[in-house]
Amino acid sequence: MPANLTPEYLAAEEEYKQAQTYSEKLAALERMLATIPKHKGTEKLQADIKRRLSQLRKEGQKKGGAHTTPFWLVKREGAGQVALIGPPNAGKSLLVARLTHARPEVADYPYTTRAPVPGMMDCEDVQIQLVDLPPVAPEFTERWLPQVIRGANLGVLVVGLSDPAVLEEIEFILQMLEEHRLAVPRLMVANKIDLEGAQEVLATLQDLYGDRFRYIPVSALTGENLDEFRWAVFDALGVVRMYSKPPGKPPDLTKPYILRRGQTVLEAAGLVHRDFAEKLKFARLYRLNGEPSGLMVDRTHIVEDKDILEFHI
Repeated sequence: MPANLTPEYLAAEEEYKQAQTYSEKLAALERMLATIPKHKGTEKLQADIKRRLSQLRKEGQKKGGAHTTPFWLVKREGAGQVALIGPPNAGKSLLVARLTHARPEVADYPYTTRAPVPGMMDCEDVQIQLVDLPPVAPEFTERWLPQVIRGANLGVLVVGLSDPAVLEEIEFILQMLEEHRLAVPRLMVANKIDLEGAQEVLATLQDLYGDRFRYIPVSALTGENLDEFRWAVFDALGVVRMYSKPPGKPPDLTKPYILRRGQTVLEAAGLVHRDFAEKLKFARLYRLNGEPSGLMVDRTHIVEDKDILEFHI
């Protein structure tokens, strides 16, 4: 069975190859283990990663406490981890506070956030992890920030439309990402759209950057367009929801399984139970939207959002 390694895993593997310190190696190996697809084709690779983790931790214990997890390392949770990248006073902290139960410090002065602050954002029955990060600025940028961005599933650029230096701020952030070989976000959250003159600033950004970004104008203060932000992030993560239905019984719609867009019925079966992937004969597809249901689909059928699958082994 092919390994079908994901881009997230390959990024973590590259991070491990470039790691210099104990903490960097440990963080990269933990991300590799968390992001590797769990199926028969990766069992040997999973075992190798676990072996390397165990060996590294033993070495850390011999060095006396060096195995402590870095304070800036945020464990991935939910359907995906989203790093909010932006300049000082862009409103990232207020955005996280409005969309999650996290309570980052919110103030009208720069550099309020000095450490990552995660929070879980609801999108219907899916939770997405937002991470409020310290600002990126010429005056000061945390040295560990690129590693946190690299470890996230998605980066989102957050800018404040009221800042007269917004163009210079964006260019500096793009330069920093390029220097560290990090992916440039496709989503630009244009915050403070409720303020006077913000629409004109947004139009200028759209003229300058064109289709380089998808622009989401929001106001973290008033709540304007925050639902659009939720679903833009969901779409950018490239995930779909799948519900499992035991034969002869109603489906369990309380908690979906999360797949990457383009994954198949066989990969979905492996999420429900390892034996299903090994012994699957076929599946029946049901839909919530009233389309014809109970259709027989084979192992290579591509799963779509909110599909209900009944597995037959």
